[in-house]
Amino acid sequence: MFRTVLSRGFMSTRLTVPLVRPGLGRVVKKASVLRYLGSASMLRAEQPPPQPPKDPNSMFRIQFRNARDDPKAPKPPQGPQGPDWRTVLTYGFATAFIFTLVFNSMSRDSHLLSWQEFRTSYLDQGLVERIILVNKTQGRAILKQHQFPRVVFFTVGSVELFDQQYDEAMKELNLPGAQQVPVSYTNETSLGSILMTLLPTALLIGGLWYLMRRGLSGAGSGGIFNMGKSTAKKFNEEKDIKITFKDVAGCDEAKAEIMEFVNFLKEPKKYEELGAKIPRGAILSGPPGTGKTLLAKATAGEAGVPFYSVSGSEFVEMFVGVGASRVRDLFSTARKEAPSIVFIDEIDAIGRARSPSGSFGGGHDEREATLNQILVEMDGFATNEHVVVLAGTNRPDILDKALMRPGRFSRHITVDKPDVNGRKQIYDVYLKRIRTNLNLDTLAQRLAALTPGFAGADIANCVNEAALIAARGNNDSVEWTHFDQAVERTSFGLEKKSKILTPEERRTIAYHEAGHAICGWYLEHTDPLVKVTIIPRGESLGYAKYLPADVPLPSNVELEDRMVMALGGRVAEELNFNSSSSGAASDFQKVTQIATNMVAQWGMSPKVGYVNYDEQEGYYTKPFSESTAAVIDQEVHRIVNHAYEKCRALLSEKAEQVKAIAEELLKKESLDRADFVRLIGKRPFEDNSIEFKYLQGEGVIRKDDEASEPKKTESD
Repeated sequence: MFRTVLSRGFMSTRLTVPLVRPGLGRVVKKASVLRYLGSASMLRAEQPPPQPPKDPNSMFRIQFRNARDDPKAPKPPQGPQGPDWRTVLTYGFATAFIFTLVFNSMSRDSHLLSWQEFRTSYLDQGLVERIILVNKTQGRAILKQHQFPRVVFFTVGSVELFDQQYDEAMKELNLPGAQQVPVSYTNETSLGSILMTLLPTALLIGGLWYLMRRGLSGAGSGGIFNMGKSTAKKFNEEKDIKITFKDVAGCDEAKAEIMEFVNFLKEPKKYEELGAKIPRGAILSGPPGTGKTLLAKATAGEAGVPFYSVSGSEFVEMFVGVGASRVRDLFSTARKEAPSIVFIDEIDAIGRARSPSGSFGGGHDEREATLNQILVEMDGFATNEHVVVLAGTNRPDILDKALMRPGRFSRHITVDKPDVNGRKQIYDVYLKRIRTNLNLDTLAQRLAALTPGFAGADIANCVNEAALIAARGNNDSVEWTHFDQAVERTSFGLEKKSKILTPEERRTIAYHEAGHAICGWYLEHTDPLVKVTIIPRGESLGYAKYLPADVPLPSNVELEDRMVMALGGRVAEELNFNSSSSGAASDFQKVTQIATNMVAQWGMSPKVGYVNYDEQEGYYTKPFSESTAAVIDQEVHRIVNHAYEKCRALLSEKAEQVKAIAEELLKKESLDRADFVRLIGKRPFEDNSIEFKYLQGEGVIRKDDEASEPKKTESD
């Protein structure tokens, strides 16, 4: 039945519902549901009583919604919360407890009396009721009633000394045995001592608990029980990977090789219908900074598949079996999301060749177990599992042969340092990202020619360094002077403006570098000269810059001219000064290395013959007799002396040119090729290398000049 109740301006309807216990058919209790209807004006008409349920076994269940599930209920404040009150209370009690212990200990130590003070103030006055000797080091005196303080402490040197002093005091006081102050001995342990004993154990347990919470060296958010989970990072093709082969330059051969993997991941049926099997994996090897990781990312971005990246060192942990477990988890995840790519960077950390004599030590066994698991996972791929494994390394020569065999890493892709054309392509990519008014094509050509031996990472660093230099000077755009400074800094080091040289030292350096430059200018088989400077940079006090060929194949005549040019610095010092400096040490090292290779490796000595004594780690691996060693020494000295005589004759003939270049260096500190042409004329030999053609192109011109230059027509 329904009835209405008015209460404080609100009206509620109370519904009395009989709850029937199933099978008994009698009322157990009443449940009331209050529903506020609003104000008193919203009074509803009395409703007819509800009909009983048709099923006698049915039962009403009233569910109350939790306040936290109510969207209108107030939500707890978001953002960083304060510390938990339990933590604050725990730290507070611990701090107060430690402070109390320290304070009590300090106060007790500060109130310790000497034996003489204790006897004069208390024992001789008859105020002591009994004495307790604690731990044979401290005395505790209990005073008689109505005394304050009731307990005093005094120091005890030793038990024997205390007994002697006590007997003397009793005799002097003339106290009979029954009236003497009783003495007892006891051993007590303070609470502080107990805590100090338990502290190492507590720290050990706390440290283990902390390590378990943190997961022991990156076990993941799941703690120590997730140690076997893979730590590989997944990159999504839609959000994370934005790199394609258009962003990779200077390695066209490597891109062509790896494009087969991309085509396989895009159109696998095309290969499977013909019965072809794509190689399971590829090794990307090469010097550091050549773009191996970038090429792998471009492969993932081009193929549009999940890309898992992991370092080889991440498989190695302090627990046995973790590396193999992570390998299994990594490949299991990759199979679930196939087609996919797994990239293992620096695989030589776990793929090093195994010792034929067995392993010694747990760490070596763990690395071999991880390697064995990789071998099993790669060889266990089915033909329908479209998972490609890429690996990068700088040391392919130390990898295990089982890892490099066909069926696992079938393709060995070498990503070498780019040549001058490759460097130009890389410069084209990076120069588009900076603000400059220079012609990008011509600028890329000149920079490619001026940076021989640069890898992709070096080129990116050079361009970024030029932008930093321009920003440091508050320039609106990057000019050629900024690029020139960046090339010098990345090639030879930071300019040492604070290094002070005496006039004699500067003059010696100027003639030394002039000797190198004149030899390179008047010898036919030398690299084109670009610049000479006496400004200290890095470890050198001055240097001459040339344009070496990317693929040198020198003959004996070219090697001889190189030795003559290297000796030009010392010979110029000997011809113009009474003494010589030690600045030619690196030149002598270069000359000795060239002459030794000519005799012992390249077969350019008639006396030694066409033999090759390969040199490794400073020692010749092929044994030879003492007489052969003497012949090698004689031939090396003969070649070096011949180069020296040729260099001395050339610089004696060109003494005026050496003086002109040296004096100009003392004035300007740096000379380029145009200055050499102005001072001593054109070089008598033509420079036909592609590097020199890039350098001697149309020059760096501005975009505004291109726009203002009139275009030629056929009628013109």
